Amino acid sequence: QVQLVESGGGLVQAGGSLRLSCAASGSIFSPNTMGWYRQAPGKQRELVATITSGGIANYADSVKGRFTISRDNAKNTVYLQMDSLKPEDTAVYYCRLSVPFYNYWGQGTQVTVSS
Repeated sequence: QVQLVESGGGLVQAGGSLRLSCAASGSIFSPNTMGWYRQAPGKQRELVATITSGGIANYADSVKGRFTISRDNAKNTVYLQMDSLKPEDTAVYYCRLSVPFYNYWGQGTQVTVSS
């Protein structure tokens, strides 16, 4: 059984920064891809960024240049450094661990950016 525990969300003013963390535990298949997705009220869940076990990162166009994803394979933890935050970044942020034929999800953490 795999569990993902997110932390680091909160309320921040526009232009500020937050750092999200997601720690995975249990029987984790490697290699894998870890990532962050977000869902704003009334909208579909969307990709924010992903990173492979080998460190290859992928970003949504809306966050390129502002967000940085990283991971510590020894700790099975993925991070999302969010800088220059905008009100439109407000959403519940979900961590995902992808292994062949299955995706695991975290419970989500709220990020609110005030204008």
